[in-house]
Amino acid sequence: MLIPEWVFTHTAVIEPFEGEGAYGPIFGPPAPERCLVDDERRLVRNAEGSETVSDTTIFFPPGTRCPEGSRVTVNGRTTTVIASHNRTGGGLPTPDHTEVVCR
Repeated sequence: MLIPEWVFTHTAVIEPFEGEGAYGPIFGPPAPERCLVDDERRLVRNAEGSETVSDTTIFFPPGTRCPEGSRVTVNGRTTTVIASHNRTGGGLPTPDHTEVVCR
């Protein structure tokens, strides 16, 4: 089951994290993606297991590429991806989507 397309009322520009270079992080070309934005502050764990504060959770259609460390610009604000998860219902009536947690 997919989240209906009409739910994705926002547009985010994703610059996917490609790795580290001599002068800092390297990002791929910016790509606009339709999404749903949830601006809510909450405590989450990052990839290293440390607790950090997230200000925004963004829901994308399934298969959207947005690895941890990517830059995402939405609603005029640029954020950094703390965690990115591909969610599937595994046959249950839960919508498939990509969930991205940003600071």
